[in-house]
Amino acid sequence: MDSRISLVTLGVGDLARSRAFYEALGWQGQEVEETFFVQAGNSAVVLWSRAKLADDAGIRDAAGDGFGGIALAHNVRSREEVDEIMAVAGAAGATITKPAAETFYGGYAGYFADPDGHLWEVAHNPGFTLAADGSLTLPDFGT
Repeated sequence: MDSRISLVTLGVGDLARSRAFYEALGWQGQEVEETFFVQAGNSAVVLWSRAKLADDAGIRDAAGDGFGGIALAHNVRSREEVDEIMAVAGAAGATITKPAAETFYGGYAGYFADPDGHLWEVAHNPGFTLAADGSLTLPDFGT
């Protein structure tokens, strides 16, 4: 199996609300059959009904309360860009769960939650190189 992620699907309680939130962040996409698709670099982020996603995956949805054990990350090129994105997210209605601050690895990062509680980290990690298209290549951690 290739090591890649093609789609990240976020189960949402109200598609219109979630779509409006992500569009307020500047994300543009298209809605097809009650599903909102956004091209995100070489991958895509999909907003879909939480109930439909749970049903599709063959699981019982436990009301979506609490921490789901996952955070999505958006890496950027500077500390200033972290602050800018955190401000845009807050203005769009995000809950800032951890304001941007210095990190243990020498970077700068903060966290916000979207209207459905999905956590996003916005981070500047000086050890990660971002290509012109925003793609991230992990460094050789052995050196």
